[in-house]
Amino acid sequence: MLASPACRTMDGMTSHDNEFGRLLRAWRDRAQPGELGLPASGARRVPGLRREELAAFADLSVDYIMRLEQGRADNPSPNVVAALGRALLLSKAELDHFYRLAGHLPPSELVVPSYIAPGVQRLLTRLADTPIAVYDAAWTLLSHNPLWRELFGQNPVGRAGNVAWTTFTHAGPPVVASPEEFERFQRALVADLRRSLGRYPHDRFVRQLVGDLLEDNPVFAAMWADGVVVPFASERKTIDHPGVGRLILDCDVLTSVEGDLRIVAYTAPLGSETADKLRSLALDVNSTPAGRVT
Repeated sequence: MLASPACRTMDGMTSHDNEFGRLLRAWRDRAQPGELGLPASGARRVPGLRREELAAFADLSVDYIMRLEQGRADNPSPNVVAALGRALLLSKAELDHFYRLAGHLPPSELVVPSYIAPGVQRLLTRLADTPIAVYDAAWTLLSHNPLWRELFGQNPVGRAGNVAWTTFTHAGPPVVASPEEFERFQRALVADLRRSLGRYPHDRFVRQLVGDLLEDNPVFAAMWADGVVVPFASERKTIDHPGVGRLILDCDVLTSVEGDLRIVAYTAPLGSETADKLRSLALDVNSTPAGRVT
């Protein structure tokens, strides 16, 4: 649990409980009855939902709703928080905050999310001339656009689709890098995996991945032990493509806050020979029926 210390008031309530109750009441008042199939007009003396209505939608008693709002019910369970969130049509960010106020880890922080937000999906679709891929916080491939697939092949499954695993087992994509560049990228991966394990300590895949790499790969183990934090940096990389030859591309790693995603994009310097080759590849790939985001 993430329950934080709270100040006990004279009537036995805590500031933590009061905040949960105040927010519950505010979101109940904010709710639109029409969105839940209730009459939106008529003799409604209060805005939003009545306690009786919220209780019915959340399958809770009216008395319990009242005690929550007044801070007289301690530590609502995760199931109660989830039921209230569904009834109040809370956004993901609001629901996560609600869980924390109740002293629980949000479900989205128990395991690495694989949700791709609509905005990220639009990037994949609209930037057809740029090779782009989306990874989760454990660096497992979730999606990519057709030009990425043209450069790096079909979408691998299992650990073959995990960048950390393939990088440290020397089974990665055909990218040419100097030893210094390769080591810097390895260290950035290790630092990011350390962060992800700390944020999602209950994720079985991350724990197993890190455990296996620590046991089987001395380079990973040494980098993990030294604790050096190296951020991802924009780097120029070389890719040998069987059709157009050598491509010199700038690689950038971006982070999407929603879903804790890693977005990797390759771009060519303007006016370069690589830019012409990449444009030619994009025209060929996007003109075929298979040219779609996967």
